[in-house]
Amino acid sequence: MRDQEFWHSKWAANQIGFHLEDVNPLLIEFWQATRPTRESNVLVPLCGKSEDLVWLATKHNEVQGVELSNIAVRSFFSEHFYTPTVTTLNGQHELYQFDELSIYTGDFFTAPLQGADIIYDRAALIALPEDMRVEYAERIKGLLKPEGRILLITLDYPQDEMAGPPFSVPKSDIEALFEGYKVTNLNRDDKNAIPPKNKVLSRFAEEVWLIESD
Repeated sequence: MRDQEFWHSKWAANQIGFHLEDVNPLLIEFWQATRPTRESNVLVPLCGKSEDLVWLATKHNEVQGVELSNIAVRSFFSEHFYTPTVTTLNGQHELYQFDELSIYTGDFFTAPLQGADIIYDRAALIALPEDMRVEYAERIKGLLKPEGRILLITLDYPQDEMAGPPFSVPKSDIEALFEGYKVTNLNRDDKNAIPPKNKVLSRFAEEVWLIESD
């Protein structure tokens, strides 16, 4: 994320293998674990142009996304034939709004985001190198409202067998990042999960976590 040119170049070159064309089936399967209500404010960090935003907007009155790349955000709205209201904020961020959706462009760490009841992280934590994860975790914990919940999707594989992103974030790291929170493993799939970059790895799993504040 601090290496912003890396991500800008990925979107500019349309090298977006991390983008899913459909709603993530793990979101559909495990969203109820967050005890969502229509009024729950949802935040999606590093959202790209994810179809998950559309799915969440059908179930919640307010869904916030934040994405570094203007290309990604503009593509999201044009591909869905949405015409958003665009507001320039403090010279560093833009806010795109359409019905239930509010998507901020620019640096996640400085975007003027509102507090969230539920945070959904499919590809944010695993996109960050280890030396940035503490700062990221502190940021989302600061945005989480009291009694808030996080639905987190991660990967677990031997890091020395493949260079990230996406990075491996094992259970021990998640428990350390969210010390003092209730961390529950909802699912581990090491049979159907497909490693990126056509890599052959000795171990590869996709995991779903529910993280709850006290």
